[in-house]
Amino acid sequence: VQLQASGGGLAQAGGSLRLSCVASGRTLSNYAMGWFRQAPGKEREFVAGISGSGGSTYYSPSVKGRLTISRDIAKNMVYLQMNSLKPEDTAVYYCAADYGSPITLGRVGAPDYWGQGTLVTVSS
Repeated sequence: VQLQASGGGLAQAGGSLRLSCVASGRTLSNYAMGWFRQAPGKEREFVAGISGSGGSTYYSPSVKGRLTISRDIAKNMVYLQMNSLKPEDTAVYYCAADYGSPITLGRVGAPDYWGQGTLVTVSS
């Protein structure tokens, strides 16, 4: 399985970005998918997860209400809509897939598959 993330870039505080991640190699409809991020000098942290069906989501408290995860099962894609961006959202964002629930993905933080990162920079 390969996960390819895209959509990162430079945004101003208060602005928006939309990250995308496409999976190839197999259908991931039975996998929770999610996003993690790693800011400079910090450990990688969970951001958001979504169940295989797309019917259940789980967010880090630091992003809830500003970032929204969604997925297109037919296209094998997951998205992260980022609104009201803050400078502290600056990080490399990674997509991930796990044969479990979005809560497991968030609390355990050890997905079965990782994608490469896409850099998000938010200026103040």
